[in-house]
Amino acid sequence: MSNQPINIGFVMDPIETIKPYKDSTFAMMLEAQRRGWHIHYIKQSDIFVEAGVVNCVSQTLELEDNNERWFKTLQSHNQPMGALDCVLMRKDPPFDMEYIYSTYLLELAEQQGCLVLNKPASVRSANEKFFTTWFSDYSPETLVTRDMALIKTFQAKHQHIVVKPLDGMGGSMIFQIREGDQNQNVILEAVTNNGATTVMAQRFLPEFKDGDKRILLIDGEPFDYALARIPAEGEGRANLAAGATSKGVALTDRDREICAAVAPCLKAMGLTFVGLDVIGDYMTEINVTSPTCIRELDRLYDANISGLLMNAIETKLGGLS
Repeated sequence: MSNQPINIGFVMDPIETIKPYKDSTFAMMLEAQRRGWHIHYIKQSDIFVEAGVVNCVSQTLELEDNNERWFKTLQSHNQPMGALDCVLMRKDPPFDMEYIYSTYLLELAEQQGCLVLNKPASVRSANEKFFTTWFSDYSPETLVTRDMALIKTFQAKHQHIVVKPLDGMGGSMIFQIREGDQNQNVILEAVTNNGATTVMAQRFLPEFKDGDKRILLIDGEPFDYALARIPAEGEGRANLAAGATSKGVALTDRDREICAAVAPCLKAMGLTFVGLDVIGDYMTEINVTSPTCIRELDRLYDANISGLLMNAIETKLGGLS
């Protein structure tokens, strides 16, 4: 690479709506600014194709790690996305058709010279819940179906299960069903939309009470510590958005075994920044859209996870030059 500053784009939710103290994308942007890179803030709606070229309207920003005033817009640009060295797709789910259309746009931008992370085609292919079925030795017993009768049979076999939609986030629409639960029918009708929507059912993991661990991997290499999200009393979800508390924990041998099992596939698919969710000895989700928990782990361990990611980007850009 030349010694020119890197132009890096961030496709994300509206920056004025984020919570800087906990936002992983903001942590990445701060690290890019610290390195003297040019930061381009891009909204989903500002990416378009004209005459076969992917363009974007972006804003260059000046950032401050301040929860009251965290950004200032410097300049607006209308440019081909190929003029950017790298773009990080950090838009939060829902993973709806607009999200898929964005992956089409970013995949074309990739063909036109822009390094896009995570790789758009792989983000499209790797549903964060279904992707765990590729690694069944490291996941709890799982059923993916829209057939309510099959789920009832699965529940009878395992007695206590978790049912969730394939496109949810933040603990939305996650249900536990126990043996003899009188609400079983209404739960299944709701979560499957009366059999019209495919869902995932998994054997309930009692280790859940000790925390749902988020492990961050950069180019297949795990950070040495995970953030264990511990459910609130009486709460069936361990999401921070659902009131869970958190603590840092060192990775176990089993955690590292899981990471080693999935890493070659992640690297081959161009999934550079990934968050694994692990309960006890089992992986329950593989987060590839906009994994979080950087800021929490950075604070706990005086770390710079974004720095590791930016190092990986520099290496990839060097390989492209």
